[in-house]
Amino acid sequence: QVQLVESGGGAVQSGESLRLSCSMSGSFFSIAGWYRQAPGEQRELVATITSGGRTNYADSVKGRFTCSGSNAENTVYLQMNSLKPEDTAVYYCHARFPTTAGRPLEFWGQGTLVTVSS
Repeated sequence: QVQLVESGGGAVQSGESLRLSCSMSGSFFSIAGWYRQAPGEQRELVATITSGGRTNYADSVKGRFTCSGSNAENTVYLQMNSLKPEDTAVYYCHARFPTTAGRPLEFWGQGTLVTVSS
C-alpha cells in the first residue's frame, strides 16, 4: 500500500507564494501531480509530472505554478507563485503506479488546505 503525505499548505495573501510537497512511500510512479477542490466545486487537475519529467498544467495556473519531483526523491512538489484568491482550495496529491497485472494503481493524499486572501 502506497501512502501519499502532503505538506506545505497554509494561509497567504494575494501575490505570495507557497510550496506543497507530496512524499510517497515506496514504489515507482508513472505519473503524479496535484488536483484541487474549492468549496462547492468539483475536483480539478492543477498539474502533473511523468516519471520522465514531462509536465502538464491547467490553463489557470500556467506561468505561476511549477510541478517538479522525481521517483529518485519519492517526492513531488508544487511551487505556487503569484497566488490569487481563486486558488483557494484543498489541494490533493495523486499518483499512478504501474503493476505487473497491467492495471495501474492510483492513490490520493489526504489533502492540504490553501487559503489566499485579497
